[in-house]
Amino acid sequence: MPTIEALAATQLLNEHLPDLKVRVINVVNLLTLQTPQEHPDGLDDASFDSLFTVDKPVIFAFHGYPALIHKLIYKRTNCRNFHVHGYREEGSTTTPFDMTVRNNLDRFHLVQNVIRRVPALAVKAAYANQLINDKLNEHKRYVAQYGQDLPEVRNWRWS
Repeated sequence: MPTIEALAATQLLNEHLPDLKVRVINVVNLLTLQTPQEHPDGLDDASFDSLFTVDKPVIFAFHGYPALIHKLIYKRTNCRNFHVHGYREEGSTTTPFDMTVRNNLDRFHLVQNVIRRVPALAVKAAYANQLINDKLNEHKRYVAQYGQDLPEVRNWRWS
């Protein structure tokens, strides 16, 4: 789910803020986030910095507890700019997408975090941010009424 939501967020950003440069990195082996001194699979500092930058915001979508990612990267140059969205134990029996919304791990919360973290977007992104808020409200109403996710979420495909 986090990978799909990160890609959907990227598509929304490309659609509404086309001048923003976005890089998506799919971390399959979490131990690569550590240094080689901490784990044999760890990335050296130069490789880590070339992927995650030394000064840009990193919005990290993770299927587990956010604290784990912070523990793995605490020695990295850009660790202060990592903003991890993950499991927060919010929600109960509901739809799959609604669980991501309740845990702020959905595409809409990821986009809002990008807008908050990139100062140059403040003015340009006001309209996009309002659209995102409207979508979150629409989602809440739709799930309450129909007991399933919005069709655009259920049927989403990378384009």
